[in-house]
Amino acid sequence: MIKLCRFAEQTGNPKPGLFLEEENRVKDLSMVGVSDLTSILESPDPLARAQELADSDAPDLPVGDVTLLSPLERQEVWAAGVTYLRSKTARMEESDFSATAYDRVYDAARPEIFFKSLAEKSVATGDDVGIRADANWNVPEPELALVVNSRGELVGYSVGNDMSSRDIEGENLLYLPQAKVYKWSCSFGPFIVIGPTEEEVRKWSISVKIERGDNVMFTGETSISQIKRSFAEMTDYLCRSQEFRNGAALLTGTGVGPAEDFTLAAGDLITISISGIGELTNRVAIV
Repeated sequence: MIKLCRFAEQTGNPKPGLFLEEENRVKDLSMVGVSDLTSILESPDPLARAQELADSDAPDLPVGDVTLLSPLERQEVWAAGVTYLRSKTARMEESDFSATAYDRVYDAARPEIFFKSLAEKSVATGDDVGIRADANWNVPEPELALVVNSRGELVGYSVGNDMSSRDIEGENLLYLPQAKVYKWSCSFGPFIVIGPTEEEVRKWSISVKIERGDNVMFTGETSISQIKRSFAEMTDYLCRSQEFRNGAALLTGTGVGPAEDFTLAAGDLITISISGIGELTNRVAIV
């Protein structure tokens, strides 16, 4: 298993990197001729190429000396909804108007897939995520991300936060883009993990913690094994009648989150963890 990342030194330009977990250091892949992470994901055998770079003599730096950036470069971010039973129940609870639609899509052959963000609009670990100033019920949605290349091949996994304005979505399904796509509504990273099989990834857990000052407002955890649809099915539907020249990332749905009487506030700290990948941490700001 290999963890790719992007990083910057102080005010320098973004660089492709490879995270050395045991040493807590980052290899600077730009020093061995790698221009970006996309070139690795687009190679004929991304895992073999990543392993070659892991074994290279690229210099490395302490993680504390760099800023980890979002590992996305030019990829679009999409999302698959209602993939956990819990997410179906939660969507049905938030609106009587939309309840039957969510009920039907959970059992339908075709998944719900929607656009979420461009790479340049996605924020990294340590950055702020946004809650809409015109919404009253805002929540994080911790999700496993599937990373595909331009050939539609599943080449890696990451952590995503699909920030959502539940009251806007619940008012009318046609408001879904406003509830999901706005400034700082998607955080991603800090790594793209290459190598594990779907069977291995389904043994991982995903957790979320929300802190407000000195108080923990919510903690929860679920297993990725609870995702109903296979990774191949979701990526197949994502790529149907589509073209992703730089690849794409697909968020795979939410299986854990706070109760319906909770909403995020400015200053809250959200930490999303996926065993096998790492932590994505963001503070909340009103946008």
